Amino acid sequence: MPTLRQFEAYLTVVDEGSFTRAAQQLGVSQPGLSQQVAALERELGASLFSRLPRSVSLTPTGRALLPHARASVDAAARATTAARSVAGTSAGELRIAAVYSVGLGLLPGVLTRWRADHPGVGVRLLEHRTAETLTAAMQGGQADVGIGPTPAGWRGRVRILGTEELVVLLPAQGPPDVRGHEIDLSRLADVAWVQYGPGHELSAELDAAAQAAGFRPKVAVRTEQTAMAPQLVDAGIGPALVPAGIVPSSFGGRIARLVPRAERELAATTGPEPDTLTSRFVALLARSAVLMPPHVAERLS
Repeated sequence: MPTLRQFEAYLTVVDEGSFTRAAQQLGVSQPGLSQQVAALERELGASLFSRLPRSVSLTPTGRALLPHARASVDAAARATTAARSVAGTSAGELRIAAVYSVGLGLLPGVLTRWRADHPGVGVRLLEHRTAETLTAAMQGGQADVGIGPTPAGWRGRVRILGTEELVVLLPAQGPPDVRGHEIDLSRLADVAWVQYGPGHELSAELDAAAQAAGFRPKVAVRTEQTAMAPQLVDAGIGPALVPAGIVPSSFGGRIARLVPRAERELAATTGPEPDTLTSRFVALLARSAVLMPPHVAERLS
C-alpha cells in the first residue's frame, strides 16, 4: 500500500516540476526522492511521470492519482492538527513555509525565541521560490503557517507583519555615486547585475522595477541563493536588489534606497482555524519580526 511519504514525494515533484527542485524542497537527496517515487510506481504498477531533459510531465496514471494523493495528504494534515489541539503544545512539529527571500531575514531570530519557549516542538522549514508555490503549498495542507508577500483572496487567517523595503546593494568601489543614500534605478541601466534564477521571487521584483525605470537588467551572475547576493556584491560583481532584512552587518559595500521606494507587504497565513501551537507562533512572529535591521537603517539615515 502506498505511504504518505511516497505521496508527499510525488506531489512535491508535481508542484516543483522537477526532481531536483523537489529534492531541495523536501531536504532530501535526489536519489532518495527518486527511490520514493519509484517505490510508489512499483506499488501502482505504472509510471507516474514522463522524464524530459529539463522537466517532468504527468502520465495518464499520474494525472488520475493526483486528486486522490492530495486528498490523502490533506486528510493526514487535518488529523495531525486535530491531535495537536487535544494533546496541547508541549510536543509535536510546526511546519513553516516561507519564500526564500523572506525566511532568510525574518526567521532566524524568531526561531531562536520560539525554541527557547518550546524546546519540545520540532520545526520543519519548507522554502519556496515564489509566493505562488507557497500559497499552493498552504492550500494543499503542506504547512501550518506561510510567510511571504500578502496573498490575494486568502480564505484562511492573515496576520499582516508589516512592510518590507527592498534596497540596492552596490560594490564599495565604482559607479554610480550614491548621494543621500538614494538612487534612481535608471542610473543602473548599463551595469550588469547580480540577478536570481528564473522563477525566483526576487528575480521578478528586479525585472518589474527595472521595467518601470525603462530598461531590462543585464546579468553578470545568477544565483538561486538569496544569501549569496550580498557576498557577490561585496566581491565587486555588480549591484543586487535585496530585502533590507537579509543584509548582513558585515556587508562592506554601499546600500541605497530606490527612488521611488520598492516595498512589499508581508503576512503570515494559516488555515481558517489554526491550532494553539500555530497561533502562538504567529503571535510571536508578529511581535518579533524585524523587517528593517538597525544596522541597515543606520546606514540609510
